[in-house]
Amino acid sequence: MSVQSNASPDLPIGASPPRPAAAARRTYLWSVRRELWENRSIWIAPLVVVGVILVGFAFSLVGFVARFQHTQTLPLPKQAAAHAEIYDFATLAVILASMVVAVFYCLGALQGERRDRSILFWKSLPVSDLTTVLAKATIPLVVIPAVAYLLVIALRLVMLVVGAAVLAANGVDPAPLWPAVTPVTTPVLLLYAMATISLWYAPIYAWLLLVSAWARRMAFLWAFGPPFVLLLFDRIAFHGLLFHPLLKYRLTGGVEAAFTPQSHTPMSLADVDPLRFLASPGLWFGLIFAAGFLAAAVWLRRRRAPD
Repeated sequence: MSVQSNASPDLPIGASPPRPAAAARRTYLWSVRRELWENRSIWIAPLVVVGVILVGFAFSLVGFVARFQHTQTLPLPKQAAAHAEIYDFATLAVILASMVVAVFYCLGALQGERRDRSILFWKSLPVSDLTTVLAKATIPLVVIPAVAYLLVIALRLVMLVVGAAVLAANGVDPAPLWPAVTPVTTPVLLLYAMATISLWYAPIYAWLLLVSAWARRMAFLWAFGPPFVLLLFDRIAFHGLLFHPLLKYRLTGGVEAAFTPQSHTPMSLADVDPLRFLASPGLWFGLIFAAGFLAAAVWLRRRRAPD
């Protein structure tokens, strides 16, 4: 008489089946990788922006030595600000480009799979709607900021090395560039900035994912149309005193909460104020709204039929 084994035939003899938590983690990571495979613009678009910046920087090297020597005649604080201006502009351009990529990704993340009916295939797999939505939310909240962070660090390093080499080749001491660019503290400062940006804008990305899960067509219009109507109504009825301050606070309040500028010199670690940021009511109310929007997106994905 034979005894039937309860072990899975796909597992080696003596191996225990994976724990539910480990299996859920692997499924989640696999879902994130799937988003990276299907959405190459996540890294291609910021990389194109970096390429454009480097080409522009190469053209700016004409007359770079003369401009550098001119800044040496300015007061010391203004010297650092003048040297850091082009590096800060490049950093801001990459971050803004990454945020634009995140917006368009969110708008198409859940609508696109219904439109091309690939949702029928993905729902046939043992992947829950919660895991899918969380994986999609990870892209604008974690992956895209991480890509932007690495590109900015590499970009600033290349610009610093090239600028220093041009100055040295013309017999000019490039040492004043280092305090302005702060190659030692910049990675820490930028990491903090990217983390605070992701947390502060989480409700916006979650709202866009919710619209993507709900809208059958024109997700961009449905995402930005209602806020525009509210702002227009506020402007006419309340002279911009109701919704305009709320929108401005959501768009710019994160920087004011995360940093306390000490001077007009390039930002440093002395300007970082994480306790103030974590104590900000806007952060926690935003995260609560983000959780609600994502929960609604999960509910809609579970019930929405392909378009």
